[in-house]
Amino acid sequence: MKSYRCIVKGKVHGGNFQGWVQTEAERLGLTGWVRNVRDREAEILIQGEAEKIATFRELLKTKAPLPEVEKITCNAITHDKSFDSFEMRG
Repeated sequence: MKSYRCIVKGKVHGGNFQGWVQTEAERLGLTGWVRNVRDREAEILIQGEAEKIATFRELLKTKAPLPEVEKITCNAITHDKSFDSFEMRG
């Protein structure tokens, strides 16, 4: 199972961004979580099959409800825990 950590910088608070991330992750059968980490920044840990993660990453760049995006970075990571579902963490 692949794991990626994504940081999204821009207007991520108050516009249903986390709900969109959760819906798309669940639709693709991915697990992990999303959370706001500071003003104008969200962190996503996504796990699953490489092809599905690639689809999610493309959707994040092209379809996410973000009126102002400064930067999106996603990097493969080694993660010692796997998740059973996808959740919003705040």
